[in-house]
Amino acid sequence: MTSSWREQFAAEARAERPDLAVLCLLLAAEADPDLDERVMDWAQIELDRLAGMLPYGLRGAREWASAVTELLGGRLGFHGTPADYDRLSSSLLHEVLRRRRGLPILLSVVWLEVARRAGAPVYGLGLPGHFVVGFGDPEEGVVVDPFAGGASLGAGPAELASGPREAARTLDIVLRILNNIRAWASARPEHSGVALWALELSLLLPSHPAALRYDRARLLVERGSFQEGAAELEAYAEVVSVIDADAAARIRAEAAAARALLN
Repeated sequence: MTSSWREQFAAEARAERPDLAVLCLLLAAEADPDLDERVMDWAQIELDRLAGMLPYGLRGAREWASAVTELLGGRLGFHGTPADYDRLSSSLLHEVLRRRRGLPILLSVVWLEVARRAGAPVYGLGLPGHFVVGFGDPEEGVVVDPFAGGASLGAGPAELASGPREAARTLDIVLRILNNIRAWASARPEHSGVALWALELSLLLPSHPAALRYDRARLLVERGSFQEGAAELEAYAEVVSVIDADAAARIRAEAAAARALLN
């Protein structure tokens, strides 16, 4: 990703109403050097085209859910398979649009963006270990699973049946996508560079867990950037020392160990 793409990502993340599709495409540019403005335009046009395929005059959450699912999961065959968890492309919006396969959260992004463009009352719903899409008032319980081709969850899992349902915010969705990418890379040490850019984009979000700074510092050390990693660890220790002196001391010891590797 060029510095220009990262600047655009940071600016969009700080916009009053961040655009989910734009953020997903900008983060995908990190993984795919061939993703340029032409491909980004194609992805946006494709989302518009899919939205235009929905019938006019839809009313009510169930009618919208049925129509979007019939189009995307039925006629066009968007869904996921276990093998999709092994592909980095399953977390890249333009590839999910092209292959019509992906992780639950990226398929949900397609459902969300197509439905929103058509005027549907739609929202994302993050469950533990899964991501789904709801229509209408969250209390209505009209929820579908894009990974399963849009199958209705009804009362669904226990996570759906208990407690209030809060629509996932755009930046929370983006952070969850980046966390998925980090998880993919962590299982493949040869792709530590992927984990690094996912961390660095996460840190560009206006709200993110402070521990991501520690994760990035440790990854830098693991990748052989001992000086930079040690400096990051020391900076993070200063932050932590305000609330946990013992933890700060342990982090400083890690920094010292990293510097020793330079000798």
